[in-house]
Amino acid sequence: MNALRADATPDVGWRQKHLLDVDVLSLAEIQLVMRTTDAMKEVLGRPISKVPALRGTNVTILFYEASTRTRVSFEVAAKNLSADVVNIAASSSSVTKGESLVDTIRTIEALGADMIVMRHGTSGAPYLAAEVFSGSILNGGDGWHAHPSQALLDLYTMRAHLGDVRGKKVVILGDVLHSRVARSNVWSLTAAGADLWICGPTTILRGFDAWAGRWSGGGAPGHAGFTVTSDIDAALRDADVVMALRLQRERMDAGLLPSLREYAARFGLTRERLALAKPTALVMHPGPMNEGVEIAPDVAIIDRSVITEQVTNGVAVRMALLYLLAGGHPEAVTNA
Repeated sequence: MNALRADATPDVGWRQKHLLDVDVLSLAEIQLVMRTTDAMKEVLGRPISKVPALRGTNVTILFYEASTRTRVSFEVAAKNLSADVVNIAASSSSVTKGESLVDTIRTIEALGADMIVMRHGTSGAPYLAAEVFSGSILNGGDGWHAHPSQALLDLYTMRAHLGDVRGKKVVILGDVLHSRVARSNVWSLTAAGADLWICGPTTILRGFDAWAGRWSGGGAPGHAGFTVTSDIDAALRDADVVMALRLQRERMDAGLLPSLREYAARFGLTRERLALAKPTALVMHPGPMNEGVEIAPDVAIIDRSVITEQVTNGVAVRMALLYLLAGGHPEAVTNA
């Protein structure tokens, strides 16, 4: 991966044809996404939350994995921009007959797609798609690798409550080893200057400790580092944000954890543990949640929980990303 770029010269332009991960974005581009999302939030607050920004643009949503939040969010976002939307689930397509990813992408392009929002269980699959598709690919999550739109909506939600996240202590707690959300959030949050802490059992921190070591040894100029620990008390103490991650039960077969019960007892986010954080600390979760495992049910609905707000903000952020990839400018949206 490339380090996030903090360009010396301010650059408010969008330079990306695709969005495959946040590591390709400059800090100026991330800030542009935030401003464009502000404009989209204004649109969503109107009596009729629809603008003609992508009228005539064909957006295909191609998901090889089950999804509710991300798939529906992108569909709503594209329709709010007046795009023509086609949904394809791999389970009901020619993929079940042995069609390759490359052939699927070429077929979708031949049918008129201008943009493809893609989720795939194999890390790197959207990169292959970007090599053969003449339009824009927006990664909706690939394997354990990346989930750029989720990281950007997480950052937007934090900024909405905290303002500038620079210097704020943000804790990502849980199964980071299998989390594409965690990997993309490392890039976006350190670029924004957050004091990032990654916490979980040592068996599911593999790779993150080495990553943190390389970062602290140099890292990207102008960016904050991050801390990796299994000490949950140290991680949560005085935190401004605590984001719990789904414990992926399908990984239990790998023998990385003794049991769900032990994980919940040692690393579940409870009210008692949350008391170590600041009284105003935000509670976040990318969903779907295993309540009673990585997060207690009463914590998920606490007044400081912004989990539902993350879902709502996801529509605005994804509208912003589709719009920017199509070559739009924030000022044009608010005048529509």
